[in-house]
Amino acid sequence: MALLDLYRLMYRIRRFEERVERLFLAGKIPGFVHLYIGQEAVAAGVLSHFRLGDYLTSTHRGHGHALAVGVDPKAMMAELFGRATGVCQGKGGSMHLFEASRGMLGANGIVAGGIPIAVGAGLGLKVLGKQGVVFCFFGDGALGRGVLHEGLNLAALWGLPVLFVLENNRYASTTGFAESHAFRVPDLIAAYKVPYLEVDGSDVEEVHKATGELLTKVRHGGGPAFLEAHTYRFRGHYVGDPERYRSRQEVEEARGRDPLSIARVRLLASGLSPEKLEELEREEEELLERAVVFAEESPWPDPKEALADLFVEPTRDYPWEEG
Repeated sequence: MALLDLYRLMYRIRRFEERVERLFLAGKIPGFVHLYIGQEAVAAGVLSHFRLGDYLTSTHRGHGHALAVGVDPKAMMAELFGRATGVCQGKGGSMHLFEASRGMLGANGIVAGGIPIAVGAGLGLKVLGKQGVVFCFFGDGALGRGVLHEGLNLAALWGLPVLFVLENNRYASTTGFAESHAFRVPDLIAAYKVPYLEVDGSDVEEVHKATGELLTKVRHGGGPAFLEAHTYRFRGHYVGDPERYRSRQEVEEARGRDPLSIARVRLLASGLSPEKLEELEREEEELLERAVVFAEESPWPDPKEALADLFVEPTRDYPWEEG
């Protein structure tokens, strides 16, 4: 994928998240919000390889992943507002986005909660003889959960098509990585004999390239692979986080590796005109404005529908299952 396309996606995620932050602080979005600001290059670089027939499991910080696989910004914004036109009819909110038609098997409020879902989806693909890869995202806090080790073990043992993507942003909620992990990630992954690469998660081109290298094996029956992207969230763990666990200096230093700034500098250096870049950004701003208006004008869910869709019969609404 061209750098300009990757930049567009990162810009969409950044502006979406910044707008969500303002709307949340204004009292228009209920619940909790965990922003993806600063980590955009990971979602864009990895999921630019997402294809029809693939699946995705996400985290409580999942807005960027959803946008990267093409979930409609209007339906996403409406979901955050709790409106009936949201992707989950207003019942999921920020931490439980789910969109079957895009292969998104859900964001998850439980740390490492998406890992067994991803491994199960990978097993399903293999048993049914279907093409596809499951993109499994999680943060560094998940490394201390038993389900990660169970998932890695089964995926490796059964040769499942799962790409494990660790977004290592240095903090599991408010706990630094070194305070809670007695191992190096490469050593951990080596125990499962799974291909491993680590990348600068601020460099979208590097992320894109490394993901492509790992997927060459995964898509051709070679079993799972593991990508560690070193990244950083510019905001707190959640909107309103007092951030007493890290210094202002550390945050400012991390901002010096802003993934959007890195990509923008490269684009301009390659000969792209500032006017062309500004046009792209205006288009994304207009898309976001339409999403906000759509959400604000959408109806609230009918209380009578509160229990609808909790238990449903299996359907064939996945486009890759036709025929």
